[in-house]
Amino acid sequence: MLINLGKLLTLLAWLLMFYNIAMPFGGNISLILNILLGVTVMMHLLQLLMFYVVFHSVMPLKGKDYLQAFVFGVFAMWQYRQRALADMANKP
Repeated sequence: MLINLGKLLTLLAWLLMFYNIAMPFGGNISLILNILLGVTVMMHLLQLLMFYVVFHSVMPLKGKDYLQAFVFGVFAMWQYRQRALADMANKP
């Protein structure tokens, strides 16, 4: 439940930042959102690298898995962590 709420809020933040690119808000809000977009992209790329390092040897990953990790960041990583732990618990 918490993961899905976090994913929804993250998606709304992405939409707000991209909306600002298409139709800039007035004043400093536009500048702040542009800076936030740059920081968010860099942080999510770093999380994508961490996602690859942690999960590529534990479970098979596809392109959509990496896309989810980039878009949703830590919330996707929590979800894949839960899946990896469940897979490891089911193995003899």
